[in-house]
Parts: sequence; structure tokens; C-alpha cells
Amino acid sequence: MTDTEIPEKEQRLIILDTETTGINPREGHRIVEIGCVEMINRQLTGRTYHAYIKPLDQRGNVFEMEQEVINIHGLTNEFLNDKPIFSQVVHEFIEFIRGAELVIHNSKFDVGFMDHEFSIFNSMARSQDKVPMTEDICTITDTLKVSKDKLGSPKTLDYLARFYRVDKLVDRTYHGALIDAQLLAYVYIEMTRQQSTLDFSVGDGSGADANAIRRISSNRNKLKIITASADELKAHADRIAVIAKKGGEPLWK
Repeated sequence: MTDTEIPEKEQRLIILDTETTGINPREGHRIVEIGCVEMINRQLTGRTYHAYIKPLDQRGNVFEMEQEVINIHGLTNEFLNDKPIFSQVVHEFIEFIRGAELVIHNSKFDVGFMDHEFSIFNSMARSQDKVPMTEDICTITDTLKVSKDKLGSPKTLDYLARFYRVDKLVDRTYHGALIDAQLLAYVYIEMTRQQSTLDFSVGDGSGADANAIRRISSNRNKLKIITASADELKAHADRIAVIAKKGGEPLWK
């Protein structure tokens, strides 16, 4: 690279997911797990951010989760009891995501919880320690919306993982935040993969439109037809018989 060349700006993506005590922060629910996976120029870097968080209720006591919620993410009240509270991880979390494009499935849910946590922190922090809201430091791509644009209706992460055949790449016995972020990274790569342009033209320097329809000359030489030999026909018939015997329905008669 010469001194006058400007390197292409790296695209930094953070694939993010959270687990919570419930579905509505306005009812006092809190984040209990954050999982982030870093990608640069569509390549996984191996860098992650992961934190378990002890949830507190509005009175500052430990939020008691219902069993139905525990069954989803597998995080119990006992397990979270000795974990840090959100205010203890907020600055390192923000530094990890700052300036990145966040890729989130159903971003309204996760960003809503993140901003709720930021607001709670700011209500108790000194002015110099206050933190910004998510959209002030990151751009956001919602793969739920992307799935609607591409597939006609919004799809769950489970559906997309099966659709793009990446569901076996991650063990999802429980829906952990880091586990789901890793799976969403694979889904995002496949979902946004652009088809390569196929150009069958031969450059002739004429400047003609490479995408224009090109007619084949009617005076061209006839294509040679190669017929199957007797041995090849017999081998084909034998193979069809094997398929039929195993219960298949041969398409090639």
C-alpha cells in the first residue's frame, strides 16, 4: 500500500443477545446475562464479551425469578447470587460495544432492557460517571426485520438457524446469551451473503453491456451427441433396480 492509499475502513459488528428475568423492564425485570461476539469485515475474531449479572428489584433486593423463566435460560437465583450487579459491569460492557454496529434478533427487546439498565445506573451515578443510551454509541441492525424483508415474515432465531442450516453448529440445550449470540453470528453471515455476479461474457474491448442477451449464431457448428454405451446403459439399469429395491422412487427411467 502506498502512502497515498487509504485503507478500507473496517466494519466492526457486535452480535449481541441478553437473557432477562422476564419480558418487560417496566415491571421491574432485569438483565441476568449478556453475550457478545465480535466480527470484523464479516469474519469472527474470537473476541467475546460475556457476563452473568445478579438482578436486583426496585428495592435493591435480589429479584426472585419464576421457574418458567429459569426453564428457558437455565440460570437459577442461587447461581446468580454471587455474580456482579449491572453497575459493576456497565463500563466494560459499553467499552466493548462502543462504535460498533450491533446485530440483534428482535433489537427492540434487548435494547429496551439495555437502556433501562443504563437509566437505572445513571439515576444513581455521579454526573461524570453517567453512561449514554445504546443508539448514542452504536448503530443497530435487527435481524428480525431482515428476516421479514428476505423471507416475507419475521422468523425466530430457531427457524433461521434451521433454514440456513447452521443449527448444528452450536449446542443450545439452554438459550444462553453467548450461545445465542454465536448462533446469530452464523445466521447473519448466511442471511446477508451476497450472490456473486456471474459473468459469462468474454471481454472483447467493445464496451458492450456485459449483462445484455447474446444470441448464438444460427450458423454455428452442430453439437456432437454422445450416446451411452451398452455397458453404461446396463450399469444405469442396475443402479435403478437397487434404488427401487430399497423403497426409493427413481427419477431416472
